[in-house]
Amino acid sequence: MLDLKLRNARIRTVDDRHPRARTLGVLAGRVVGLDETVEDLPARTVLDCGGAVVVPGFGDAHNHMAWFGQSLGELDLSTATTLSEVYDAVARRAAGLPADAWIVGSGYDDTVMGGHPHRTELDRAAGGRPVWLKHRSGHMCVAGSEVLRQAGVLDGSVDAPEGGVVVRDGDGTPTGLLQERAQALVTGLVMPYPVADLADVLGRASEVYAAEGLTHVVEAGIGLGLIGRSPVEAAAYQLARERGTLRTRVELMVAADNLHALRAHADDGITTGIDLGLRSGFGDDRLRLGPMKIWLDGSLIGRTAAVSEPFCGHDHASGVYQNSPEEMHRLVVDAHRAGWRVAAHAIGDSAVDLALDAFAEAQRLLPRPDVRHRIEHSGVVRPDQLDRYAELGVVPVPQARFLYEVGDSMAEGLGPERTLWMYRHRSFLDRGIRVPGSSDRPVAPGAPLLGMQSMVERLSRAGTVLAPDERVSAEQALRAYTIDAAWASHDEDRRGSITPGKYADFVILSDDPVSVDSDRIGAIDVLATFVAGECVHGADALGDFAAADGPLPTTGSPRPHTRSHA
Repeated sequence: MLDLKLRNARIRTVDDRHPRARTLGVLAGRVVGLDETVEDLPARTVLDCGGAVVVPGFGDAHNHMAWFGQSLGELDLSTATTLSEVYDAVARRAAGLPADAWIVGSGYDDTVMGGHPHRTELDRAAGGRPVWLKHRSGHMCVAGSEVLRQAGVLDGSVDAPEGGVVVRDGDGTPTGLLQERAQALVTGLVMPYPVADLADVLGRASEVYAAEGLTHVVEAGIGLGLIGRSPVEAAAYQLARERGTLRTRVELMVAADNLHALRAHADDGITTGIDLGLRSGFGDDRLRLGPMKIWLDGSLIGRTAAVSEPFCGHDHASGVYQNSPEEMHRLVVDAHRAGWRVAAHAIGDSAVDLALDAFAEAQRLLPRPDVRHRIEHSGVVRPDQLDRYAELGVVPVPQARFLYEVGDSMAEGLGPERTLWMYRHRSFLDRGIRVPGSSDRPVAPGAPLLGMQSMVERLSRAGTVLAPDERVSAEQALRAYTIDAAWASHDEDRRGSITPGKYADFVILSDDPVSVDSDRIGAIDVLATFVAGECVHGADALGDFAAADGPLPTTGSPRPHTRSHA
C-alpha cells in the first residue's frame, strides 16, 4: 500500500523520460511510480489535486539561512529610500529602550538612498545608544560611535584587518562605514551567538522557505569568517533538526576560516582541513557538509568586487581581495587535496581568473574527475573565461534576482560593455554548463519563483533588460531551481526531478511556471510543499482546493515504513 497518492494533477516531472504525469505514488519517502504504474494501487492517503500543478521541490544553491533568520527580528531597512527614513526608523526603535540597548538593523542599500548612514546622525537618532546597521550585501555595515568606541576604532587602538577598510572622512575621522573584513571589529563584540538562539532563527527561516516551495538549500558559509555566527554553528542546525523545526534539507558550506593544519599520514596528502578530516559529503540526506567556502573578493554593490578594469566613475577602484591572491590560491588547492568540493566566492572577472587558475592547478596536482568545484556569483565573466568553466567542469552559481533588485546600480558601475557579461546564464548553457538556481538571500528575496521570473526576463527595477542575450526559457529556469540545483550538489540521482526512486520532494502550485506569461511567474501561489512525502507547508490549506482521503502525512507524523533512530 502506498503512503500517499496524488491524482488529477498536472505534474511537470523535469524528467525527459516521462516529462508529464497525472498521478504520483509515494512510499517510504520516495517516488515509486507515475500514472498507470500506481493508478490502481491503494494508498493510506489519496489527494485529489483538482488540476493543480506539481513540480519537483525547489533548491537554492546559495543562501544564508541564519543571517536571514536573524534579520526577521531586526530593524528592517530594506524599503528605505532616503537616509532620513533610516534615521527615523532608528529613532523609533530607540524610543523607550535602555540607554545601553543595541539597535540592530539590516537590509539598507546606499545605492537607493544615495549614500551610507553616518555615525553622527545615527548617534543623534539613537540617543547615543549602540547602533549597528548591516548593508544588504553583507559586505559592509555602519556602526554608531558607541559601537566604534567599544571596538577600539575611535581611539585608534585597533587597525582594520587585512582585506578590510575603515572608511574615513577627509580629516581622517571614521564615518562609521566598515567594509569587508573590517566588519569583524563589530561582530567580535557580539559573536558567537548561542546555539539555542541560532536554532530558533533557523526554524523561523525554514518556515519561510517551506512556504516558498524550497525543499533543499545550501547554506553558504558557517563557522568562523565573513558571515559565520559561531565556531560551533553546525550544532545549531543539528538542534533545529532535533526539534523538528528544520523543514528543508540543508547542505552546509564550511567557511575557509575554519581550516587549520592537520597531522595526517604522508600518504593521505592532507595538510589542511577541519578536525577529524571531515569533508564534503559527511552527514545524511537531511543535513550534511557541502563545499568549503573561500571568499576571494567583495561585492558589485559596494564596488569591492575584484575587476580587471576600474569601475565606471571610480578611476582607482578595482575592488579588493579578502586576502593575498597567493594565500587564497593555496587555500583552494589545499581544500581540494583534502577532499573538499570548493565554492569560491568570485564576483569580479579578476577574482574569477584567480578561482579558475587555482582549480586548474588543483586538478593538475591531484585529478578528481567530476568534482564540481563552484564559483559563487560569477558576477562578471568575460567571453574568454566561459570556455575555461567548461574545460575545468566548474559550476557557476549566479543570482538572477540581483538583476531586478540591484541591477541598475551594478550596470552603472560596470558600463555598457561589461553589463553584457553580468550574471550570465544562456552563455553557460550554450557551452553545456549547468546553472543552478540560487538567491544569496537575504541579499535578494529568495522565493524561487521570483528567481525564475528574473532568469526569463532579466528586467531591472527601472525596467531595463540587462544582457538580453542571457535570457533563458521558463522551462530552463525551472530546471535551474530543480534538477540543475540538485546536480550542483551531486544529488541529481536522488532529487531534482519527480522520478521513481528519488526522494518524494515536490511542490503543489496554483499555476504552471512554464506556461504562464513571464511577468506572472513570481506571483504563482505555493499551495503545499512536501519533503520525503511529508507535508511541511500547506496542510491546512489543501482542503480548500482538494479533498484528501485519509490523514495527510505531515512533518512529525508516524512513518510506518521507516526505522526510528534514537
